[in-house]
Amino acid sequence: MQAYYAKPFSEACEQNKDPILAVLKRYFTEPGTILEIGSGTGQHAVYFGAALPHLHWQASDVAEHLPGIRLWLEEAALANVAKPLVLDVRDEPWPVSHVDGVYSANTTHIMHWPMVQALFAGVGRVLRPGGYFCLYGPFNENGRFTSESNARFDMSLRMRDPGMGIRDKADLDELARAAGLERVDDVVMPVNNFTLVWRKA
Repeated sequence: MQAYYAKPFSEACEQNKDPILAVLKRYFTEPGTILEIGSGTGQHAVYFGAALPHLHWQASDVAEHLPGIRLWLEEAALANVAKPLVLDVRDEPWPVSHVDGVYSANTTHIMHWPMVQALFAGVGRVLRPGGYFCLYGPFNENGRFTSESNARFDMSLRMRDPGMGIRDKADLDELARAAGLERVDDVVMPVNNFTLVWRKA
């Protein structure tokens, strides 16, 4: 008997898609393949794929999220959005060996720290020289929360799972440098979020 999956929906994805798209348009300007890590519901893959037709968009996530992503992608039927790949950032090698850009949203505060380390190491391996890694989400600055709401959010995350939590920009920059990436932008986004952008040297 075939399992039935309801098409997932994230209100956060719906609200943040246009501000994120404005940043992606600045950095993903040339034709190429973009790897999205942690595609979640699949909403961003469909929206960005339609808005950026010069890109080949590759969605990915852990296996449990793929059925929902497939529902979004199959309904949209976009020629430039590929079938989602199973990707656990801790795996070596990753299912892709070379991409022109990497995008991820709301992942590093959900991942445990060893997974965040694996994320940056993996991006460093697969991203072409000169390519950009755009990471959206809430981040701390100089060891401090940037808003009261982020402090409350961090507390709720750690109550769910002590391994979760909002990451500090400086700690991510350290991982990025070790992976051959240099931060080139820090874009303030709505609702106390940021998009951090690193470039592969």
